[in-house]
Amino acid sequence: MTDCETEISQGRRFAFGRNWRQFGQLIDETRIASATKSLEAALGTTDLSGRTFLDIGCGSGLFSLAAVRMGARVRSFDYDPDSVRTTKKLRTEFAPDSDWSVCCASVLDPDFVQRQEPADIVYSWGVLHHTGALWKAMDTACGLVAPGGTLFISIYNDQGLESRLWTEVKRRYNASGPLGRRVLVTGSLLYLGRNYPLHVLAKLARGGTAAGGTVPRPRGMSRKHDLVDWVGGYPFEVATPEQVFSFCRERGFELRHLKTCKGGLGCNEFVFALDGRAEG
Repeated sequence: MTDCETEISQGRRFAFGRNWRQFGQLIDETRIASATKSLEAALGTTDLSGRTFLDIGCGSGLFSLAAVRMGARVRSFDYDPDSVRTTKKLRTEFAPDSDWSVCCASVLDPDFVQRQEPADIVYSWGVLHHTGALWKAMDTACGLVAPGGTLFISIYNDQGLESRLWTEVKRRYNASGPLGRRVLVTGSLLYLGRNYPLHVLAKLARGGTAAGGTVPRPRGMSRKHDLVDWVGGYPFEVATPEQVFSFCRERGFELRHLKTCKGGLGCNEFVFALDGRAEG
């Protein structure tokens, strides 16, 4: 298997971890509280005591930390070494004595997956569509859910032609140099924010607070870092809500929570219960 850093150097993968490392510098108690609140709302509980939580593609580690705060025993892994380092730093700063392990691995590595114990909650928000093998990764994630457990995933919405065009933007971003990338980010910002005042867009491009560059978004995220992740996020695959629902239902899951992006740009969020048993 080709390693992450080689894929990045060859322009075949976005440096997700570098973006998460920058975002990690913004994480504070306000963002942690927002992330925890969103996790509680989707799972329908405030208490994960006694449950295991597997974070596939942990990114900055923010939601692993939220699960720790809710009482879970957490295992986190990510394909990108920078993400792993950022998550470990977060653990050291905010939960040094917690039952929380972090390692570098791929959900597409069968040897690694085979060694994993099934978890009560398998969480992978905005990750599986960046593996380059969405449905294989989905199948693996489903297989890591313990009987009676929960699968919490989000997958980019299939917008048809527009999704294909964004795929090309992302491919070009990763094949470009610094100037080309800045042009693509700026052009994408103008396109996505075409209904916003120009001064707001300018502040967002600089990370200013008026456009939410440093003010937490829902889930505790950052508009500026989400923008770069969106423009550069490659590999990139999409799925309709119906495809995700059918795929999981065939594997014994029942839908417990759904939050769509209303047919537009972004992720559709799903929580499934295995064998029809809800978590809560």
